[in-house]
Amino acid sequence: MNTDTHEPEFIQSSLRNGVLSVTLNRPDVRNAINDQMRGELIAAFERAAADVDVRAVILTGAGPGFCSGGDISGMRERLEAPAGDVAFNGWRRQRNTHKGVAAIHGLPKPVIAAMNGAAFGLGLDMALACDFIIAADGAKMSMSFIKRGLVSDGGGMYFLPRRVGLPKAKDLILSARVVETEEALKIGLVDRVTAPEKLLDEAQAWAEELSIGSPAAIALTKSILDKTFESTDEQVFALGREAQAICYTTAEHRSSVEAFLNKSKK
Repeated sequence: MNTDTHEPEFIQSSLRNGVLSVTLNRPDVRNAINDQMRGELIAAFERAAADVDVRAVILTGAGPGFCSGGDISGMRERLEAPAGDVAFNGWRRQRNTHKGVAAIHGLPKPVIAAMNGAAFGLGLDMALACDFIIAADGAKMSMSFIKRGLVSDGGGMYFLPRRVGLPKAKDLILSARVVETEEALKIGLVDRVTAPEKLLDEAQAWAEELSIGSPAAIALTKSILDKTFESTDEQVFALGREAQAICYTTAEHRSSVEAFLNKSKK
């Protein structure tokens, strides 16, 4: 057990050049998610949202796997619980799962999943909640829920069709088949593939590139783009007007315009 009270046991974080690396740290079980890890993950992303020094986040896993999904102990507890408690216990656990996914997806800063190895079930759902996915060559992915008689419960039924289209999403979910990186890149399940030894460096460089702009403009842009498929054109235009009005007041906009105007006078 980690004796440093300032460092979470199952989540590790480090900041470099404005990019926070959040690492799932249960490598002995391929970073399967239990209740403690879920709580620490939520806390890490809430801190990242509030910290002005954090401009982007990388989510990755320790050891050979990204995340194998939900922890088997939670499944065992569900089977052993009294019949009258199963549904409510499941509802409470689902609320925390969805809070974690929302913390990832709703972060007002770019989030990259650096998929260092297998991402199955909830692990793949969590990667899909990120803005972008870069995978190490050889990583395997599966929407494995149906093999356990379950539905995708970590946002995959929302995020996956937006990445690969509805028919392909149905294929991947209903078959629960394993997808390797070559196919994943071809169908848009991941955005980039790289050599395992280059994964974190390339994710870092990409995160720095995505976060060079005004934090306000990035946050507002993300919030609007994430609503695009559910909104009408006029709703998106209205959100854009409101966002632009806010951007007009920011220090970044003022300084960039003043620099442009001063340059044009020369």
